[in-house]
Amino acid sequence: MVTGAGSGIGRSVALALAEDGWSLALAGRRDGPLQETAALAGAGAEVLCVPTDVTSPGAVAALFTAVGDRYGRVDLLFNNAGSFAGGGTPVEDLDHETWRSVVDVNLTGAFLCAQAAYRQMKEQSPQGGRIINNGSISAHVPRPHSVAYTATKHALTGLTKSLSLDGRPYRIACGQIDIGNAATEMTRRMESGILQANGTLAPEPVMDAADVARTVVHMAALPLEANIQFATIMATTMPYIGRG
Repeated sequence: MVTGAGSGIGRSVALALAEDGWSLALAGRRDGPLQETAALAGAGAEVLCVPTDVTSPGAVAALFTAVGDRYGRVDLLFNNAGSFAGGGTPVEDLDHETWRSVVDVNLTGAFLCAQAAYRQMKEQSPQGGRIINNGSISAHVPRPHSVAYTATKHALTGLTKSLSLDGRPYRIACGQIDIGNAATEMTRRMESGILQANGTLAPEPVMDAADVARTVVHMAALPLEANIQFATIMATTMPYIGRG
């Protein structure tokens, strides 16, 4: 299962998983982009598209019911849906509604999907499965004016650690991939210039999203007795080491 599968990292990961032989369940807010991802996966891929608002407990429950009815089990959740709403807004100007919308998608949505996956993985036979959370470079260091996004990505690291610990008795492995500057719609502005910690605007290098997808496929392909707890993948020369 891939959330946020209609574009960007989610689409790239879904296509890489299909190429590696996985049956797919694609979740996202809009059916059209999900169907586009499914079409790109090719006629031979096994794909289920389920339009889903990950912030809604009822919608997440319906997603997992649909996947259970189709496939009978969940072996992998790539918890990818995310929002950068409010990015570029100073702390003092960030409105409550925007803060809540980012928390609802990036943290609560990730929790709801992980909880549903955990329940399924605990009860299915053979027992177990893997959850991979899409963190961010911002789970380690912030960008200027990104308080909501950064706070949720730091929180996601705590979610990953708790799921990893609580999943041990049930063969549920949980890891996190922290991604920096993959070439997607969300990062296009970085190539023309983005605010740096010293107050200047500077372009930043990006990497191919397919490189991220290969990393996720590698994490997913490990036996449940092995886990990549945290992985960081980024454009080699982006300002992360030494940022600020």
